Formats: sequence, C-alpha cells, structure tokens
Amino acid sequence: MGKPKFEPRSSRINHPAYLALAESGELARRAEEAWRRVRQCHLCPRRCGANRLAGERGFCAAPAEAIVASHNRHNGEEPPISGTRGSGAIFFGHCTMRCVFCQNFPISQKGVGHQVGTTGLAERMLDLQRRGCHNVNLVTPTHYVHEILAALVVAAEKGFRLPLVYNTSGYESLETLPLLDGVIDVYLPDIKYADDRMAEKYSSGRNYVEANRAALREMWRQVGPLEEDEEGVARRGLIIRHLVLPGGISGTADCLNFLVREISPHVHLSLMSQYFPANRAEEFPEINRRVSKREYAPLVKQDKRLGFSGWIQPL
Repeated sequence: MGKPKFEPRSSRINHPAYLALAESGELARRAEEAWRRVRQCHLCPRRCGANRLAGERGFCAAPAEAIVASHNRHNGEEPPISGTRGSGAIFFGHCTMRCVFCQNFPISQKGVGHQVGTTGLAERMLDLQRRGCHNVNLVTPTHYVHEILAALVVAAEKGFRLPLVYNTSGYESLETLPLLDGVIDVYLPDIKYADDRMAEKYSSGRNYVEANRAALREMWRQVGPLEEDEEGVARRGLIIRHLVLPGGISGTADCLNFLVREISPHVHLSLMSQYFPANRAEEFPEINRRVSKREYAPLVKQDKRLGFSGWIQPL
C-alpha cells in the first residue's frame, strides 16, 4: 500500500499499442466514427442526441471542438501515474456529470478554457512529451472522445509516443469504450456511488451504478491489471478511484465488495479521504462537512481485509 520507490530516469521510450492502430488506418477510422456520433451525440450514457456539429449543446454543454482549461505537468496523481517527472494532465472543459461538490466546478460545469480544435489538442500532447512527462493524462475526456482520437492521429504522425491515461468519472458508455480499445493504455476511473438515488441527487448521474459497473468490467477486459515499467511508472492497466463521502452517501462498503467480486481482488484501488465541501455542497447539510475518523476507519479496515493493491489516503 506504500508509495513505490523509483529508479533514476530512464531514456527508454514507450511504444503504446495505438501506434499500430495509427499505422493501419484503424485509428483514423475510429475518429471518423466518433465524429459521426457527435451529430446525434451518444458518447456518454445519457444519449442526449444533441447535434453538436450544428452548435447544439447537450447536458454536458460542450461544443464539438474540445475546450481545454490547462495542460501542465501534474505531480498529484497516484505514484505510478505521476512517477518522478509528472503526468501530463490535459484538463477538459465541461463534464457529463454535475457533482454538487465538484472541486473543479469552474472547469467541469462552467466550461472555463479555450476551444483548441484537433490540431491544438495534438500540439498540447506533443508539448507535454517534449516537457518530459511520463504520460498524457486526459482529465474528464468522455465528451471529447472524437477530438481525442482525431488529435492522436495527428500527434502520432509527428512522433507522439507517450501512454494515454483516461481519467474519468466512470460514467461511460459501452458504445463508446470499444473505440478506445487498444488506444488507452491506463484507465483511471472513479467508482462514485453504489446507489442510483445518491448518484442522481448529488451528481445528476442517471443510471450511474449500472453504467459505471459495466464500464469498469469493460476497462478491466481491455487493459487488465496494472503493469509498471522499470521506473515504477504505469504503462498499462486499470486503477480505480473511490472518494469517500460523508454519511455513507457513496456506499463505499458496497463499492468495494463489487470490485472484489466482479472485477478482481488484485485491481489497484485508490481509497480517498480528501473530500471537502465545495461548489454547492453548502446547500446539502449532510455533505457540508469532511469525512470523520469514525466513518473512515472501518472502510480502511475493509479495504485491507479484501486485500486490494493500491493506496489508502490518510484522513
């Protein structure tokens, strides 16, 4: 459960699986298919049908062209993601969910950022590679899958070789995830809730539990357990995050039982205690506080008892 030790920087360059897809033309085909889906958008489980190519905005309020709030070296992720040189995080504007406690709500709900288009997104990927990041970390990417695939075609032609991390709420569609099979090297999804009523109330997550659990199964099928390179940095695999909410609202015990039963006791789990009231949390007294030691301690014991690999964030 502790933080891995890292060896000195290696000159080794990863050669992710998407390069073969790019060379065969399959990556471009998938990008075209994703763009077609944006005409009646069904990239996420809501299937709202907005014609984003004609300027319509669905639930996520995202335009067709990707909005990027920032792209920078990020050292605050799990150790195999951040490594010694940082993860190249690209923060996308808007989101397919609407968490009342979101810590990044100016980006996820107000769409702070700039429309960069396919070329601009590819340039940012290449810039993060030049800056020595271990990977490119796509933060809240689902509603821009079409732009990500198209940008990857451009970037790969220009020498992009970094692994891709898909950093998501876990609210994913089984129609969209196959487009990413062989493209995404590391999936980094949340398992937010065990109860759809809680998901709807606090995150506008319609049918979240079913969609999330199906997505986690598919991600596990695609990439399997975490694999690390000689530096201890993730090059492939699944890492699942779970943020504990006050009052048992996240259903942590049920979430952990699901993971050990239907994913694997060997999956890497990041159990997080970092919740604090943000955004509109003050409107909901039951979550307008931090998680208590009395709430968190039994969940830590359960995590250890079930034997997950990964990390437990101290309270």
